Amino acid sequence: MSVKRIGVLTSGGDAPGMNAAVRSVVRTAMFHGIECYGIRRGYNGLISGDLIRLDEKSISHTINRGGTILYTARSKEFMTEEGQQKAVSTCKFLGLDGIVAIGGDGTFRGARALSKRGVNVICIPATIDNDISCTNYSIGFDTAANTAIECIDRLRDTMQSHERCSVVEVMGRNAGFLAMYVGLAVGATAVLVPEKPIDFEKDVIEKIRRARFNGFTHYMIVVAEGSGSAADIASKIKEAIDLDPRVTVLGHIQRGGVPTGRDRVNATKMGYLAVEMLLQGKTNRIVCTKDGHFTDVAIDDGLGMERRIQDIEVEVLAAMTGV
Repeated sequence: MSVKRIGVLTSGGDAPGMNAAVRSVVRTAMFHGIECYGIRRGYNGLISGDLIRLDEKSISHTINRGGTILYTARSKEFMTEEGQQKAVSTCKFLGLDGIVAIGGDGTFRGARALSKRGVNVICIPATIDNDISCTNYSIGFDTAANTAIECIDRLRDTMQSHERCSVVEVMGRNAGFLAMYVGLAVGATAVLVPEKPIDFEKDVIEKIRRARFNGFTHYMIVVAEGSGSAADIASKIKEAIDLDPRVTVLGHIQRGGVPTGRDRVNATKMGYLAVEMLLQGKTNRIVCTKDGHFTDVAIDDGLGMERRIQDIEVEVLAAMTGV
């Protein structure tokens, strides 16, 4: 397959490491003599033709930057047949031989729509939620987890000093991968995730009591946003045992910051592989990791997979929290 000109876009929620992936796509394209254009503001930019030529200078010193230099947006227009056709027309008019789309499930669905209309597309998973079913790892997860861990470690100092209970809400949409990972890393008293039905008395109250019997006077409850509001959890704790928890919602602070080494390296490898796959004539594929190796799957297959929290994590959490 002859590839002379490609585009790269970031879509959906931003994730640390997106810039490293864009940089890798550009550098790999340049290595093969391919022109590379950045499509700004996701699929909105593809509809409107908001492109910028990317070269050595434009991606210089971006590997360590959080966010995305291409900006990102969720496009309602692209969800329509008319919007998708406009995007395809832009690709044809500009002579783009392929698109590298960096993002999560919504980004992949958009890429699949383009592929069905004849556009060559390769996807790179990037979401702090780490909820892309076909891959063990998504760009941004490691940085977001470390940011949350650092925040909770700092918060614990205050909670311990004042002998308080803290309820911390972390991001993750409807998935608990980030909350479970962070909860294990900070030694939380309890972790609530949407994948596991909550028995409030057993999963929260009894664990607080057990911690108190063991001599602790401060308690850390980590809540995935998909499991409910941290404020509601705090209210139920107060009602049950007359303890007055402090609520902290980490929110979008988890999305920002300098990407970790792991996110930079994985993003760089995935960006490289995405361009190589286009050169091999592949399309409608997702670059992913499985059992420590990089591979790829069809977008249709990837979106149809289901990912669950590992049993070992549930078992370890039960042992660590003593209930």
